[in-house]
Amino acid sequence: MVDIEVALRAGLYIVLIILVIIFIILGIRLIKTLNKVDNILDDVDEKMEKVNGVFDIIDRTTDIAVGVSDKIVSKISKLVEGLFKRKRGNDFDE
Repeated sequence: MVDIEVALRAGLYIVLIILVIIFIILGIRLIKTLNKVDNILDDVDEKMEKVNGVFDIIDRTTDIAVGVSDKIVSKISKLVEGLFKRKRGNDFDE
């Protein structure tokens, strides 16, 4: 009975040692993988900073274009509105 107990404990200890070694190996691989991912993210971040300048220029250009087009549309609508007001005013006077 004592021999089976000792054998089971020894087997359990061996399995636990193997599991600890496996977890250490997996942890090291995980750290290496995370370092690679970190490097990739740094590269992507650098490239995005370069591209952000271009997007800022495009954003400013579209803002200016929208502002100009809004002014043009506003003036044209005021002109058309003024033409219709004059015609209506003349119709009522006659």
